[in-house]
Amino acid sequence: MPSTTWSRDSAESEPHDRHTAGGTAALADAVARRAGHVFDDAGLLELALRHRSYCSEHPGVESNERLELLGDSVLGMVVTDHLFHRFPASSEGELAKIRASVVSAVTLAEVAHELGVGDALLLGKGEDASGGRQKPSILADAMEAVIGAVYLDGGSAPATTLVLELLADRIDAAAEGPGGTDYKTQLQELAARRFEQLPAYELRAEGPDHQRRFFATVRLGGRQWGQGEGRSKKQAEQAAAEAAWDRLCRDERGGDVAPDEQRPLGADGGETSDA
Repeated sequence: MPSTTWSRDSAESEPHDRHTAGGTAALADAVARRAGHVFDDAGLLELALRHRSYCSEHPGVESNERLELLGDSVLGMVVTDHLFHRFPASSEGELAKIRASVVSAVTLAEVAHELGVGDALLLGKGEDASGGRQKPSILADAMEAVIGAVYLDGGSAPATTLVLELLADRIDAAAEGPGGTDYKTQLQELAARRFEQLPAYELRAEGPDHQRRFFATVRLGGRQWGQGEGRSKKQAEQAAAEAAWDRLCRDERGGDVAPDEQRPLGADGGETSDA
């Protein structure tokens, strides 16, 4: 269904730098892989990426805010429908908690980062210079707009596929125990509040396939805040997130914590040996 306020000709007439144009093409490819959908109206995807700061520098150009509103509704419906059928024994309150954790700005910013939304954003020069491509609030809003664009261009089927491709695993993880010991989620929320960016994880593996160990390092604000290891990537990242979350909390309380302090943790949260 084409946009009533957008045309391909107007999209092609607007300025782009090479970075953003390449990011838009990469994002379109990512959507095609995840949702099996190729945009018929490429202008809709570009509209989804237009932040209001860009529009303030280009009078008469529409921002992504209307698409964001639509995408938010599509996202909520898809997730709620999935939860209703996936967890028939769960109460309304339990389902609401799971839904809240996976449609949060932090989670949406994380999946936007995975898709490469930040590289494709159309931002004003000031917002771009101040790190807007990494801001969770801008990424989350753009992710909702992208979902809205997929819905308008292809209907509910590809929009549903995209949402579940991005969130199904996170829904299952949240259902196992929302909050609590999910230090990756807690660290994301703390990082979004304190740094306005998402944690970045670096991974490496050692040992043969049957005895593989994974080692993770988490960075924020250009600094290393935690390390961890485990028998899987997930365990290693959770351990690193726990270490970083603990140190950031101590730092906020005024503790004497150096950003480059190294305290490798195992999957169980204990300190690892030097062996």
